[in-house]
Amino acid sequence: MPAELQTIIDLIRYGASRFGEAGLTFGHSYDNAMDESTQLVLHALHLPHDLNPIYGASRVTAEEKAKVLALFQRRIEERIPACYLTGEAWFAGLSFKSDARALVPRSPIAELILNGFQPWIGDVDVRDALDLCTGGGCIAIAMGHYNPAWNVDAVDLSAEALSLARENLERLDVRNVTLHQGDLFGPLTGRHYDLIVTNPPYVTNAETDALPREYSYEPEMALRAGDDGLDLVLKILRDAPLHLRKHGILICEVGESQQHLERLLPEVPFAWIEFKVGQMGIFALHHDDLVAHHAEIRRLADQRP
Repeated sequence: MPAELQTIIDLIRYGASRFGEAGLTFGHSYDNAMDESTQLVLHALHLPHDLNPIYGASRVTAEEKAKVLALFQRRIEERIPACYLTGEAWFAGLSFKSDARALVPRSPIAELILNGFQPWIGDVDVRDALDLCTGGGCIAIAMGHYNPAWNVDAVDLSAEALSLARENLERLDVRNVTLHQGDLFGPLTGRHYDLIVTNPPYVTNAETDALPREYSYEPEMALRAGDDGLDLVLKILRDAPLHLRKHGILICEVGESQQHLERLLPEVPFAWIEFKVGQMGIFALHHDDLVAHHAEIRRLADQRP
């Protein structure tokens, strides 16, 4: 162990340098080497993620240093996302359990949740909300946590992902979220919502095949979505009007597949949402607009496998 590494900040800087040297890929909750190094150091030392920087000069013991360096080594050699190494990811200000049963929480939808989905839902009195393709449950649980008067349903095809979502419900003691297993709207016959939020698989086949090793630890079914990334998105657009109330809003993340969606459906008035860092491939669409363009959306969706 390098004898020069004596303090918390020494270890954080060293980890960031090693990660940069190793050419790691970031993007699983944190997007840079320094933040990931900080995450791993604080986890190994059993310190809070928002530790006051004044403690950075605190000296570490030899045993503590060994634990930190072992985590660094696994991150470098195995390319495991840091959140899977720590078992924790932060989303919308909440701590979620994170492991390979579901994607690491990282959607910009967190910002919408914290902003109360304004101005997109306006003065709509939301009683029932849906998180489609919930994975580990972060969107549904955050919606339920910050809106205790809402009834929130969460759906996923994967039983493994839902088992993680169930653990997160217990972890955060959220009581107004109900989990459903099934394919998209399949288990929701007769249910209607004021707000539907979805972060479905939207990565193209070519992009999925080319993803760095870090992404191989995540379930591929939560990423891969056809040649243009829209296999599931089009089905969601087709079926959403059956489950949205007339004043309802659909909010959907499509990432880089935005370009393909706009090319396929140029007449649909997608409202692309601006975030603090700019557009992130997330749109809002009103019930009436879905109905007005239903024929073309259905034609395209029915062509998909």
